Amino acid sequence: MAETADPWGERLPRRLGLWSTVAVLVGSTIGSGIFRTPAVVAERVDDLGLFALAWGLGGLVALAGALTLAELAAALPRTGGIYVYIREAFGRLPAFLFGWCELLILRPSAYGALAITSAEYLWRLIGLDGGASLEALPLTRAQVTAIGMLVTVAVINVRGVRLGALVQNISTVIKVAAILGLIVLGVVFMPTVEPSAAVSGGGTTAATFGLAMVSILWAYDGWSDAGFVSGEVRDPARVLPRAFILGTVGVVLLYFAIIAVYVSVIPLAEMPGSPLIAADVAVRLIGPVGATAVAGAVMVSTFGTLNGTMMTGPRVFYAMAEDGLFFRRIAAIHPKFGTPAAAIVLSVTLGIIFVASRSFAELADGFVVGIWPFYALAVAAVFVLRRRRPELPRPYRVLGYPFVPLLFLLASVYLLGSYAVTQPGIFAINVAVIVAGVPVFLLWLRGR
Repeated sequence: MAETADPWGERLPRRLGLWSTVAVLVGSTIGSGIFRTPAVVAERVDDLGLFALAWGLGGLVALAGALTLAELAAALPRTGGIYVYIREAFGRLPAFLFGWCELLILRPSAYGALAITSAEYLWRLIGLDGGASLEALPLTRAQVTAIGMLVTVAVINVRGVRLGALVQNISTVIKVAAILGLIVLGVVFMPTVEPSAAVSGGGTTAATFGLAMVSILWAYDGWSDAGFVSGEVRDPARVLPRAFILGTVGVVLLYFAIIAVYVSVIPLAEMPGSPLIAADVAVRLIGPVGATAVAGAVMVSTFGTLNGTMMTGPRVFYAMAEDGLFFRRIAAIHPKFGTPAAAIVLSVTLGIIFVASRSFAELADGFVVGIWPFYALAVAAVFVLRRRRPELPRPYRVLGYPFVPLLFLLASVYLLGSYAVTQPGIFAINVAVIVAGVPVFLLWLRGR
């Protein structure tokens, strides 16, 4: 493979078209969250109107972020996405801190959690206990299966972005079809329950509403992922804005429809007792076979999200290495397949460590909010770059500027503030992990 850079300075070959890029975004967003998160949100928001408002606001915030990043991706179609936008607007230190958090917590926990979830549902479909320990290894069946899944998606993505995109396209079609199927079942077999009769509001505060929004935006998380593979998208000026907008709008519409089915079948007051609410809804609609169908859908959905995360995450480490902020060897491109093979191997290794130890599980659960300062910086970059680099070609400009990016920034401040109030200990850990990257950055520069 030629190592020469294209007009945007990218060495990776551009092989992804519009629908493959949309599949990366949609497939990375729809994991297990929409099948489970509504029960968590119902614990924090006990009023049906506020519950619906929270999901609507979550969709608006995700769409505001996607509309903004669409401008940055089209102007800076480089591998790394958010890392590149932060570096261009705010410099190398904030960009390094984003990569630091991705390397230390975010990506390993995402790989491990997705792989374990998919493996556990696979064993559930077989009818065996995935939590059972193996005699030959100090691991459970689910852990061994999860490691196998990680290695599988790593091999797929090392062998070419087209093969990874093919797997992503197929898994995305299956998971979207599963959600549409549940929506259709809800419309056809909708019971005559009046959910409002079982709802008693009054316990929701501004802080608990903000905490519910954190969970909702975790379900929406993935709207930024198309940016990570920008350096491998054909005709990026045209394709990337469309992929961001089409993918995010599609996810929002799917979520609105499935949430409407959930609240129509299971009263809001009962939702906290339904941790896998999609299965409970399916059982009420079509009987026990519904639980099996949903288990299969969750297994395929999380495997597809795992593949999408393996497509996107390693590109951040590759971009850091390209900039000299990580080991140069991680920027190596496979001579035959044209993929960032070294970065993918690093990623799967981190995921296997997480799966085998699970020692980071509690920290990873709380660190979900740790990505939001960087989302805010990436969105704020549109203001900085318009002022500092007015000459930068912008094939697409964010609709509703400056109000759309400002909406996202205000939501980010509210979310982080709510989390700091309701979960001060976990919030402090988030801050400590981020700040710990500063001396690492300085030592790295000094060492070089």
